[in-house]
Amino acid sequence: MSNKNNNILLSVNKISKYFGGLTALKDVTFNVKKGEVLGLMGPNGAGKTTLLNVISGEYSPENGNIIFKESDITNLPPHKICHLGIARTYQIPQPFVSLTVGENLLVSTLYGRQMKRKNTALEDEKIFDIVGLVDKKDIKAGSMPTLELKKLELARALARKPELILLDEVAAGTTEAEIPQILKMIKEIRNMGITIIIIEHVIKVLMNVVDRIVVIDKGTQIAEGDPSSILCNNKVIEAYFGA
Repeated sequence: MSNKNNNILLSVNKISKYFGGLTALKDVTFNVKKGEVLGLMGPNGAGKTTLLNVISGEYSPENGNIIFKESDITNLPPHKICHLGIARTYQIPQPFVSLTVGENLLVSTLYGRQMKRKNTALEDEKIFDIVGLVDKKDIKAGSMPTLELKKLELARALARKPELILLDEVAAGTTEAEIPQILKMIKEIRNMGITIIIIEHVIKVLMNVVDRIVVIDKGTQIAEGDPSSILCNNKVIEAYFGA
């Protein structure tokens, strides 16, 4: 199976995932266009991160498939999916805490992008500039505060030179005053031509960066549309606030 529309970068087709008797995802289906920022919304436990885990190869679905650039990547291991051009971040950053910021980025560049070390310096400088860590390269990752760890998580994903980046609650744990920095980074990533799927509970972030939103509740896709229509959708309101 392939994407007939050349503008479609990723197709999620009837994805279902079960954990024992628990249905984590059921028949979730949507497309992501090249250059688009797609938001994933839903209450806690809705299945959003599970879906990112399926796309990135950490979980294999029981049903359905994932098509990326006209190739079926459904059961590929995470490192192969990464090499094809999909990178992701985690809600809780997972750096190598004993390494410096610069060394963390180097690991992602060499193994995620499979580049030779001599070819990495200039592009890594650009990444540090985008995320605002130019003056932090020699600091151990384990000593950094939350916002800077979030920036490093983004930098490590960008170092893999992805066509698609999966952002899992990049604003989680940051303060209201730090939100503009998060928004600026996401917009700069988009301006690089990178397609984005973002999970975010901070509505201010979603409304400022996404083109379209897919809403999941209890593993089931309940709505899809532009941000203004989603906020007025009765199924979405009920999922978040009850009848």
